[in-house]
Amino acid sequence: ETRAVIIALHKKGFTGKDIAASKIAPKSTIYRIIKNFKESGSIVVKKASGRPRKSSKRQDRLLKLIQLRDRGTTSTELAQEWQQAGVSASARTVRRRLLEDGLVSRRAAKKPLLSRKNIRDRLIFCKRYRDWTAEDWGKVIFSDESPFRLFGASGKKLVRRRQGERYHQSCVMPTVKHPETIHVWGCFSAKGVGSLTILPKNTAMNKEWYQHILREQLLPTIQEQFGDEQCLFQHDGAPCHKAKVITKWLGEQNIDILGPWPGNSPDLNPIENLWSILKRRVDKQNPTNSDKLQALIMQEWAAISQDVAQKLIDSMPGRIAEVLKKKGQH
Repeated sequence: ETRAVIIALHKKGFTGKDIAASKIAPKSTIYRIIKNFKESGSIVVKKASGRPRKSSKRQDRLLKLIQLRDRGTTSTELAQEWQQAGVSASARTVRRRLLEDGLVSRRAAKKPLLSRKNIRDRLIFCKRYRDWTAEDWGKVIFSDESPFRLFGASGKKLVRRRQGERYHQSCVMPTVKHPETIHVWGCFSAKGVGSLTILPKNTAMNKEWYQHILREQLLPTIQEQFGDEQCLFQHDGAPCHKAKVITKWLGEQNIDILGPWPGNSPDLNPIENLWSILKRRVDKQNPTNSDKLQALIMQEWAAISQDVAQKLIDSMPGRIAEVLKKKGQH
């Protein structure tokens, strides 16, 4: 706007000295603007060319291809490979070029390995239930087992710290070599959390224990949440879940099973998100012994609202659609 005013006054016959008297801008700035206008005929300032790029567009595309061929290659390694193609650039330049293409460095997500059979089973499952609405999923009780460990090892912990505070007592997460682990079994539906039980110490989940849990924990949950309404029960393909005695018992109780559930598919089970919520709440209170940990697990499980459970169930149609979109992949 200032340049436009200066040029407008210049066109009306005002000299640089006259314009400077109005103190609209320093005299040197006014003379430079008038000079540039006489040379270019425009008040738009030309963008400075800056330092020439070290690489051409073709070389940039080559760098992108090298990175996409192996996503784990570091910027230093990429700079060395790029040098063989005739581009002498630093690792920092490599990172800038990749950033221009939207390729940023992030920690790799940890996911279960999917075999061809897993992928096929995931697609079969999702195609079977692709037309189910959130209301349909609201008639399913999801279940799972999960470990809880002392000293904040159950989930991730983020802290905000200043420089030099990495090892400040309030910024570290204590660990022990062999943390005590507590195994729990739980279930939930759109109506809220169901029963949660803690397995006795050093007890492995087998068909006998699983049948005991279903009888003592699942049946009361079905009665409390659904009464005489029809519902489905979800559990994964763990060996003890697929035992003949379990299948027979569920049939005798007239409990219909959702599935068959595809292997290595925690991303399809909303109870995994419920475990994450529970672990964050428990870890936040820093239990220091097994008794406190168990008490907090039961306390925080009971405090999970029906609204949280409903939102997780509502996510099921989107999960199914996403797996179909990814052709069975994560």
